[in-house]
Amino acid sequence: MKINWALASALTLVTTVVSAQASAVNIPALVEALRLAAPQTGTANDGLYTDWQIKPENIPRWSRLCINEELTPAQFEADTAKARQVLACVMEDIVNQEYPNSGNDQAIAVRRAAAWWMTGDPDQYNQGETATYTQKVLEFYQQQ
Repeated sequence: MKINWALASALTLVTTVVSAQASAVNIPALVEALRLAAPQTGTANDGLYTDWQIKPENIPRWSRLCINEELTPAQFEADTAKARQVLACVMEDIVNQEYPNSGNDQAIAVRRAAAWWMTGDPDQYNQGETATYTQKVLEFYQQQ
């Protein structure tokens, strides 16, 4: 089998760049910042789960994708270690998408990831109430 060394070198470079993007942002610190910045509804049984205030429909899908175990919202809430593992997996994927979109700026990447977390749209990171939230996440992130 003949190996195309130019292609192999290009694939190695792409893998290195993606790895550098993921390592440019401290994912556990981002997960913790999202927890600390989570809006508190002030309502018991508000339908959101854990300190991260997660919609229940996301939990089975994310846990299945990240740890190959479909957790119920109650199981997710009861096991903080698994919750952090799942959330780190989800946020690492988002950071890998948003780091290049930030111009390789760590602070903007964190804010874009926080905007995705809050609204589903990373482009909202610097608009309205979402900007206030993403700045709060960044501040907690930087304190880690």
